[in-house]
Amino acid sequence: MDVFVALAHPARRKVIAMLRNGPLCSGEIAAGFDVAWPTMTGHLKILKDAGLVTTERSGTSVIYRLNATILEETAAALLDIGSTIMRKPK
Repeated sequence: MDVFVALAHPARRKVIAMLRNGPLCSGEIAAGFDVAWPTMTGHLKILKDAGLVTTERSGTSVIYRLNATILEETAAALLDIGSTIMRKPK
């Protein structure tokens, strides 16, 4: 899954913002949304498949954490694209 595709949906960007404050279990994340559970698990799967979050099972709960490495690489790629565009002769 492409990181940019994963970040294209506002709900997934909100999940990323929520996880900036630390790990959360899936139920805590879902409580922040007014969507059906299957919709939420779909969003979380897309984020996981893109490498933006990692998971850890704790009993019956799944804990989600940001994968800072992927976020840093994505930010660097965006900066590189931006600087290339700015240097391009007109």
